[in-house]
Amino acid sequence: MEIQTDMNVTELIEQNKNEAAVPLNTCWTFWIDKTERGISAAQYEASLQKVYTVSTVQTFWSVYNNIPDVRELQKKYSYHLMRGERRPVWEDEANSHGGSWHFKVNKHDTPKVWKELLLAAIGEQFAKHLDEGDEVCGVSVTVREKDDIILLWNSNASTKPNGIHKKVYELLPNVKYIAEFYRAHNTHRSYEGGKGYSS
Repeated sequence: MEIQTDMNVTELIEQNKNEAAVPLNTCWTFWIDKTERGISAAQYEASLQKVYTVSTVQTFWSVYNNIPDVRELQKKYSYHLMRGERRPVWEDEANSHGGSWHFKVNKHDTPKVWKELLLAAIGEQFAKHLDEGDEVCGVSVTVREKDDIILLWNSNASTKPNGIHKKVYELLPNVKYIAEFYRAHNTHRSYEGGKGYSS
């Protein structure tokens, strides 16, 4: 799938650099990938593409507004926004002790859930709903045949981060989730202890 490269996004950001920059608490990185069941770790890594790392509100919107809308993603493609430059891989050193909330959503709800959770993540709105030493470190959306999957990644699965889904309900009170559950990364059957892939 064709998306903006670092160079394309850099050009867009340069065009908007005269705006007063509003810094984010930490930088965040957009990624895209295509996931197939049964692929090897190497195949997954080969499909993973870094889009751009953003550190201000302005650069976030420059990227968000200039990559294909989530409704335009083909089946089995995923977007990720990860804290810092960590990869959207369970076994990445920065993610290996964490987990994620999985929210299965109707396709007509996907764009608003994705956007709202991105904004909540970069705005650190989940911070007070997590235990000390934990943080939301990523948001992912995966396009499926009928319904889509949205993930909220956290860095410490041992804290049982129940506050996250309560905040999601508060942010999106009119969305009905088809299914939801929490899972530590290292409990996935395909977890490869440093070599695996995410979805």
